[in-house]
Amino acid sequence: MHDGAAQEPVAGLGEVERRVISFCCDGVRILGLPKSIGEIYGLLFLARTPLALDDFVARLGISKGSVSQGLKLLRTLGAIVEVEGPDQRRTYFQADLNLKRLVGGFIREQVRPHLKSGDEKLKEIAEVIEKEEDEDDRAFYQDRLGKLDRWSKQARLLLPLLQRVLGE
Repeated sequence: MHDGAAQEPVAGLGEVERRVISFCCDGVRILGLPKSIGEIYGLLFLARTPLALDDFVARLGISKGSVSQGLKLLRTLGAIVEVEGPDQRRTYFQADLNLKRLVGGFIREQVRPHLKSGDEKLKEIAEVIEKEEDEDDRAFYQDRLGKLDRWSKQARLLLPLLQRVLGE
């Protein structure tokens, strides 16, 4: 289960674990995140006890670097939390199962920054359109830019509603 070439499931994963990991991988692909994020979260979602970095490497067969980056992103999104484990020298993690926090973290860390950068891009596009010499083209582009601007505003209005609807 590497980010790159397809590989047979790692030995030691049960059928339920493989299927849940696959489900999570499909979910993160829809969100545009690396497959390793789905693998890490899927394994942690089913874990009865907290897991450390080496546990992910051993069970999933992905590199320490991929696991480390994945854990960092999942922590930032609020999808996992650090917890105490049996070995004080290692950092342990468990999945946060609260859907509202997961959606909120994704919206905060992934969606809102894209919307904000989109606003800047729309302003730049408007400046370029203003310089368009052909009046018909300028009017057409302004109409389309207006639609993009409305879509962006509608997305901002829908985000809080989405968070409330998906809350548990």
